[in-house]
This record gives sequence, C-alpha cells and structure tokens, in this order.
Amino acid sequence: MSAPLGFALVGCGMIARFHARALAEIPGARVAGLVSRTPANALALLTETGTPPCPVFATVEEAVRAPGVDVVVITTPSGAHLEPALAAAAAGKHVVVEKPLEITGPRCERIIEACDRHAVKLCTIFPSRFADANVTLKAAVDAGKFGRLTLGEASNKWWRSQAYYDDGGWKGTQALDGGGALMNQAIHNVDLLLWLMGPAASVCGLTATLAHERIEVEDTAVAAIRFRSGALGVLTATTSVHPGYPKQIAVHGDKGSAVIEQEDVLKWDFTPGTADDAAVKERFAAKVGASGGAADPKAISHEGHRRQLADFVAAIRDNRAPQVDGREGKRAVDLICAVYESNRTGRVVTLAE
Repeated sequence: MSAPLGFALVGCGMIARFHARALAEIPGARVAGLVSRTPANALALLTETGTPPCPVFATVEEAVRAPGVDVVVITTPSGAHLEPALAAAAAGKHVVVEKPLEITGPRCERIIEACDRHAVKLCTIFPSRFADANVTLKAAVDAGKFGRLTLGEASNKWWRSQAYYDDGGWKGTQALDGGGALMNQAIHNVDLLLWLMGPAASVCGLTATLAHERIEVEDTAVAAIRFRSGALGVLTATTSVHPGYPKQIAVHGDKGSAVIEQEDVLKWDFTPGTADDAAVKERFAAKVGASGGAADPKAISHEGHRRQLADFVAAIRDNRAPQVDGREGKRAVDLICAVYESNRTGRVVTLAE
C-alpha cells in the first residue's frame, strides 16, 4: 500500500479548518504541515480540528522543502493565491487552491501555466459540484432530459454583517478579496451555472454597495448572461439581504425544469415523466433548516471538501485529471470579472472563447 499523501496547508484561517477535517476522513491522505506566520494560529487549528501534531513552517518555501509534503493547499486570502501556488509548482508539488483560483484571469493563467510547466496537478475547490443533488442535476442535463436548454438561474441572496467585513483586515478589499458577493460568496453558484449550462458568450451586469460601510467591493450584484448555446441566464449575488436565504440553482428547457435550493430538489418536472423522476423527488425531498452559509460562513459542511479532496487524491494516484482543474476554476473568475467590467463600462462584455 502506498504511503499517505502529505498535504501542507498554507494559511490557518477558517477555511483551512474545512480542509483539515476533510483530510482526516480520506484514506491515503494526511496533514503533513501547516504554513503560518503566527504559530498560535497553527496551534489553534490543530486543537480545534483534532489534527495530529505536524510541523509548522513560516513560509511555503520552507514547507515544500520538507520531507513528506506532496501537496500544497492554499487557503490564503483570494488575492494572495498566486505566489504560494507558483512556489509549490516550482518545487514539484501538486496544488490545491481554494476558490477563487485567483482574482483576475491573468493571475489564474499564471498558476495554470506553472502547474502545466512543472507537470503537477492543480485543482480549484468548488465543493458544490460534489453535492448529490447537483450531481444528479448535471447527469440529467448531460442525458438531454431538458431538451433544448433555454434558461439558467443562480441566486445567492445571502447576508453578512458589518462585523464580518471588519474582521481580519482583508475581506471587502479589492487587492485581497478581488470582489465582493460575486467573487467571494456566489462564485460557487457561478461555477455551477457554467458547469450546467455551458460556456458564457456575453454578459451585462450591475453591482452596488448598499448595506455595508468601509468596503471597496460590491454587496449586491445582478447579471444577465447569454450562453454560447443560445440559452440565457440570470445571476443574483448579495451579502446585503437580511436575514439571508439558501442559494438556488435552476435549469430550464423546452422539455423540463429543475430547481435546487441548497441541496434540496424543489422542482423536478419533465415531459414525459418517468419512474426515475419520481425517485429523484422522493430522494431529495426538502429538508427544513438547511442554510448552507446563507447568514453564517461557518455553517457549511466540510463534506463537499472531503469528496473533492478524495477525488484529487485519486487523480494523483491514477495519474488523471481531477474533476475540477485550474481551467475550470478560471472560467468562473472570467465571468465574474466580465460582470465587473460591464458595470464599469455600461456595456455588454463578450467573453473569449
């Protein structure tokens, strides 16, 4: 049996805890090191997650030189993903990057090119793709159950308090957050929308800061999308809607429609209906109280991370591409940046093919 793959976590904040808990549940994986400029933060992570003691490094350069480190997981603020990713790739380590891959398309491309050049695997964390309801929805799209796709909708009507932005010093800044409700919170639904509906051809959007102070980014955004298939899309993203509601994703076509709220199937209607459709409705009957982080970012399960990191371990073992690679991660960033450009210019923005 192969030795467990060693993962070094770069950054010891909230999201690193999701990774630590997920890795503890994956056979063939272990936390082999932590990177933090503040040792007390690393110790707190180990204590809170029950992670066995491991080395703590001051820099990613130290971590990648340590024996037993095979994979580097980057959980730093969004606009600080590039540099540790380049260092990890140059050292021949596989790379996992929390969403977003980076905050601009060119910065994403530099990470992708470095991992290609050094022949290491790269994945962007989008755990929503691994939720059972979303996997079932994707299979229905791929099977053609919707007929011609006509409309896709993604809605994140979430709430974050002013204290959320005031804590930590980087949230809500252009340099490190890269954007607001779209880039930080709704990017999961942006990724799902592109995964389900296919590439976007153009977008027009509006953004505003309406419910918060002392932030440089939007807390409210809307956008209209034209997909390359000809279908249209609607995107809503907020951290300004109190008290916050579960996110929704919807796919419509000329033969059927489906609406998923968080991980509950609210609508699953096709012509003609089948026994499989009835089984889907029964399996995903709505569950009361699933917030999924609508008002509290800590109220999110680490199960999606576990599934995605397990896929990445298998990708390394089997020498195949992970289900969500760097190029998939860049697509969501490109669309979000196009919404920002549309808001700045007042024009429809065409996305590169």
